[in-house]
Amino acid sequence: MKKIPFITKEKAEEIAGKYPTPFYLYDEKGIRETAQAVKEAFSWNPGFREYFAVKATPNPFILRIFKDYGFGCDCSSLAELKLAEVSGFRGEEIMFSSNETPAEEYVYTAKLGGIVNFDDITHLDFYEKNAGAFPETVSCRFNPGGTFSISNSIMDNPGDAKYGMTREQIAEAFKILKSRGVKYFGIHAFLASNTVTDEYYPNLAARLFELAVELKKETGADIRFINLSGGVGIPYKPDQEPNNIGRIGAGVRERFEEILVPAGLGNVRIYAEMGRFMLGPYGALITRAVHEKHIYKEYIGVDACAANLMRPAMYRAYHHITVLGKEDKPEDHTYDVVGSLCENNDKFAIDRKLPEIEKGDLLFIHDAGAHGFSMGYNYNGRLHSPELLLKENGDVQLIRRGQTLQDYFATFDCFDEWKGLFD
Repeated sequence: MKKIPFITKEKAEEIAGKYPTPFYLYDEKGIRETAQAVKEAFSWNPGFREYFAVKATPNPFILRIFKDYGFGCDCSSLAELKLAEVSGFRGEEIMFSSNETPAEEYVYTAKLGGIVNFDDITHLDFYEKNAGAFPETVSCRFNPGGTFSISNSIMDNPGDAKYGMTREQIAEAFKILKSRGVKYFGIHAFLASNTVTDEYYPNLAARLFELAVELKKETGADIRFINLSGGVGIPYKPDQEPNNIGRIGAGVRERFEEILVPAGLGNVRIYAEMGRFMLGPYGALITRAVHEKHIYKEYIGVDACAANLMRPAMYRAYHHITVLGKEDKPEDHTYDVVGSLCENNDKFAIDRKLPEIEKGDLLFIHDAGAHGFSMGYNYNGRLHSPELLLKENGDVQLIRRGQTLQDYFATFDCFDEWKGLFD
């Protein structure tokens, strides 16, 4: 599958004239098309709701797009809860899934009326002590242990993950919660990350549906929803085939009708918490080539760095790069594309075949819409870039300004000498 930028060189240069590189750019058209496709894929389930994973792209302008489709927010911190709140989400539109949770976050979730997804059985007493009585509806996170496989291929290793309860613990948690006034229950699990296969959700669903039937028999719990969480990925590499959300939805429906309907659980709602699938392909980091270096390898230095997009440095993750305006040029040069951090892993690409790059060229780093900006940091005093939204009508909207040096130094307000630095 050829990776095609959602913006031309001419448009990118026009934007860069107002908002200097580097900057994040999101494609509203692509975001809305995917939101609609997800909604249609699960329309067979009347209670379906996608809870967008706020951690993927924590921006109120993005969240409000998803609100147009009746989606909710999956939050994991106090900041994300407040972001959901100011974006207009309330009550059961908010799913709170955290781990090692501070008391104030449970308290704030209770204030908003959100659904708490408990990560551990020991958190039940902690919640009750700090946040008071349990709400009518709660969820518990399940970890089956071992490995998770599809078609004899190991997808991930839940047994090494810090998240979720064992089979015995989740049954006990349901009993405890029921005895303390909880009326309605949900089950959640996240067993693999960034899967590029239409089998993942249906296989995960089957495991959770079977668990729901067992827990209903064992505990008498009224199970109202099953949350498939995230894990539906995107094809970062051009030779990968993308997931087909229509086939995924149909696969989940097949398992639903095989397992839940005969057990009298045909009214169970299906929830999802996709972040990467919803937004990954519709965000790009736009950066400009500013240096070239010819030593033992050929280097292109850009004005972005790992502080803007850390996935390649942290995970050696692949992000495709298009040199805007040179899409049809032969990829006959081999480069390391690097940033300015004082770390040798600050590389967006290693030994990457690309067209000849000249200083001043704009590079479009694909699939940065999720876990891109949100994982940014300030090492070396590098500043967070602005975020921009390419509207469906072609206009560009600033949805987060770039960080300034004044912002960076603002938390030194206890150090008087810095205050005259910007006079």
